[in-house]
Amino acid sequence: MSLAPHRVVILVYDGVKLLDVAGPAEVFAEANRLGTDYRIALLSTTGADVASSIGIRVAVDGSPTSEPAPDTFVMPGGDIYPRTPVTPDLVEAAADLAVRSGRVASVCSGAFVLGAAGLLDGKRATTHWKVAGELAARCPKTRVEPDSIYVRDGTTYTSAGVSAGIDLALALVEEDHGPDLSRDVARALVVYLQRAGGQSQFSAPLQGPPPRSPALRSVVDLVMRDPGGNHSLDELARHLHLSARHLTRLFREEMSTTPARYVESIRFDIAKALLDQGHTATQAAARAGFPSYESLRRVFARELSISPAAYQRRFGTARRT
Repeated sequence: MSLAPHRVVILVYDGVKLLDVAGPAEVFAEANRLGTDYRIALLSTTGADVASSIGIRVAVDGSPTSEPAPDTFVMPGGDIYPRTPVTPDLVEAAADLAVRSGRVASVCSGAFVLGAAGLLDGKRATTHWKVAGELAARCPKTRVEPDSIYVRDGTTYTSAGVSAGIDLALALVEEDHGPDLSRDVARALVVYLQRAGGQSQFSAPLQGPPPRSPALRSVVDLVMRDPGGNHSLDELARHLHLSARHLTRLFREEMSTTPARYVESIRFDIAKALLDQGHTATQAAARAGFPSYESLRRVFARELSISPAAYQRRFGTARRT
């Protein structure tokens, strides 16, 4: 293990999400208890303390101009972004720290700050599943991967929402000191070293924008009312008084999918909701309109990389029996 000091700078601001800051910082601090030498500094654009998203004051160590070149620069997120444009002073501070850092990382919506500074141009990146589409719209030169827990592109790292900052920090510790130490850190913090599946497993059902076309909105209503009904292409087209070819074209142009895959996605969301409510996987498959448990399992494997049973263990209840 290298004992050379490693400077980690976290840039905070009013409205920063506290866990985005504390999660990675705790990983580095726990690594220090196991023999590393991460030197963590919290900075703000002016050097003044800031208020977190829950009102707790965050004391800072200075401003970017007062800090030597960091080895790692971490940009945490906050609910303020992407609701509002990133302020020029934050963009300037992030750009300054990034150009002087050995590697750059963002947590959750901190990717919007990196994006506004042009630091994600030509790169792969991720952010919280709720705002991944907005990041892609704001950063057209960035390839956004909405299902990733974290993404590494060269020396730039981006991570999904909130607790994914812990996953990201563990990956950085492993890069610096190897898997044995990062595994010990994960065990000490009682977290997974690498959790199964992507962040789609955390997304709420039917949260995407509704179809613009009345015909496609009717498809959603039809399937929600009777998930197990006959929703084949021909049957949908007959119900909507459209040709099968025209309906297929509507789905392709507006939803970038096929009618069959869209119906399956609605049933998939219904099944997830049923699992959340405590139904067995077999019951969820039947009530959501899947022909068998096996067909539901295949969709879970494709979409979430986990089984229905594993999903239910994660999200069915917070209580221990």
